[in-house]
Amino acid sequence: MLKPPIQNASVRLFPMQLKFTPYQPLIMGILNITPDSFSGDGLLAQKDYLASALDQAIRMHGEGADILDVGGESSRPGAEPVSAEEEMRRVIPVVEAIKQKLPHVSIAVDTVKASVAEAALKAGATIINDISALAHDPKMAAVIADSKAYVVLMDNRSNASAVTRDAKVGGEYKASTDGDIAGLVKRDLLARAEVAKKSGIAQDKIILDPGISFGKTLEQNLALLNHIDELKKVGYPVLSGPSRKSFIGRALDLTVDERLEGTAACVAASVMRGADIIRVHDVKFMARVARMAGLIAQN
Repeated sequence: MLKPPIQNASVRLFPMQLKFTPYQPLIMGILNITPDSFSGDGLLAQKDYLASALDQAIRMHGEGADILDVGGESSRPGAEPVSAEEEMRRVIPVVEAIKQKLPHVSIAVDTVKASVAEAALKAGATIINDISALAHDPKMAAVIADSKAYVVLMDNRSNASAVTRDAKVGGEYKASTDGDIAGLVKRDLLARAEVAKKSGIAQDKIILDPGISFGKTLEQNLALLNHIDELKKVGYPVLSGPSRKSFIGRALDLTVDERLEGTAACVAASVMRGADIIRVHDVKFMARVARMAGLIAQN
């Protein structure tokens, strides 16, 4: 599903080209190189986190991951921010190890910092997954444009100072209930895509993410999943990332380790509404769910 990079010894290698096929989404496996992931899978807590991360990457690739998404700073509600230096210390060795072991797998790095993105792209990443949609760091757009990398622009309505906590469900960002959430997200992501293009990022390198669970109510998250097809109409590939999120816990009254079936339902809905990338923790199961949902949607 991925084309190899163009080989030319005299120029820098171009990023792998992502191939998007209707109802056959790419699977993005999540590698959390943090001690405090909301889902309890932070690899930094392991004695040898680099070996653990590489083992997980190899396993996820074998289970069907087309893209591996490496993140060194937790975005869970209430998480403490880390410095760019610390984030690079966590992330760059993992990117380098994956690139060496799995050279034809696309690597994304989940960061809002231009310096981290630049180092990651030099280490072998080809996608920057920016949960601020280029708004956090004014240098980010130029770094991505210069590298010809892909960028994921996510709609983020989170407010770090407005977090609710539930002993069972976990932390959630408080959300406004005003307006048509699908329409608002589409409008705002289109605006961020225009910023990206004006900064030199090619249109075919832009991917939109509605930001499931980032500052949205349960009802808004459900509506966004149900209207992915409307977001698709603006002409960009769409990423859906509902995996283990708190809105599933709230809907089904479940802790984070009990959300496999709820995630599967969200993945199936995302695929049938046309999502091009599915970002998940449980690659083996969700790749099967995505394939089955895609087969249904095509008939």
